Amino acid sequence: MARQNNGVQDRVVLVTGGGTGIGAAVAERYTEEGAHVVIVGRREGPLREVADRIGATAFVADVADGEAAAAAVAEAVRNFGRLDVLVANAGGHGFAAVGETSDADWSAAMTANLTTAFAMSRAALPELVASAETTGGSEIVIVSSLAGLFAGPSVAGYTVGKHALIGLTRSLARDYSRKGVRVNAVCPGWVRTPMADAEMDEFAEHAPEIADREAGYAAVTRDVPLGRAAEPAEIAAIVRFLGSSESSYMSGSVLVADGGAHIVDLPTIAFEHAGM
Repeated sequence: MARQNNGVQDRVVLVTGGGTGIGAAVAERYTEEGAHVVIVGRREGPLREVADRIGATAFVADVADGEAAAAAVAEAVRNFGRLDVLVANAGGHGFAAVGETSDADWSAAMTANLTTAFAMSRAALPELVASAETTGGSEIVIVSSLAGLFAGPSVAGYTVGKHALIGLTRSLARDYSRKGVRVNAVCPGWVRTPMADAEMDEFAEHAPEIADREAGYAAVTRDVPLGRAAEPAEIAAIVRFLGSSESSYMSGSVLVADGGAHIVDLPTIAFEHAGM
């Protein structure tokens, strides 16, 4: 049952990468609270499954393409009359060190992780500004990553793309906050998504001490203060807060949701494991 006066009731929300993982969880959270949701992605099957399950509208598009992004916005407006919130969640690619990254792989990483958010934000801005004039405010929430703040091994394209999303967030906030469009970013750590599951499966294949997917998650979160990966719904709750009137005095902010990983002093970990 939808909650009343919750900051998202009857708002129109467009979520990219909405067919799996964090995007699907975000869409579900908004629909549960009475928002009208359009989920966008390149793969029709997962989109339709999520849309049918939660009561959202599915729109198949590669939002790195400007015309496709504009068509996604038009679909939201055609169905619901306006657009209030954009969640730029689509991403992926870029899992190699610089020396092992081809020109094509670099381009694919930038397209997936940065251009999708840029093109979608650009397409959505006119409607978001118009919405802000009548509703008092609209939002863009950009889903970056802990990789947008720190560098992991052999993920150059992903790391650079996610870092750039922080710059995009700040640039958008600087230019459009006075027009009523608030722009904020969230940086998740490890989250149990299909992409992360695949990484854990690959980890288990190449590391003899890692027996399976669960052992992989345990290994990568061993030094995380909360000691576990997040569930997609936990990140969706943060996105929903940023993409609602409840965060009305926030713009240009970057929220980290990593179980405390970013507070860990890496040089001291060896002492902890030694029992000191």
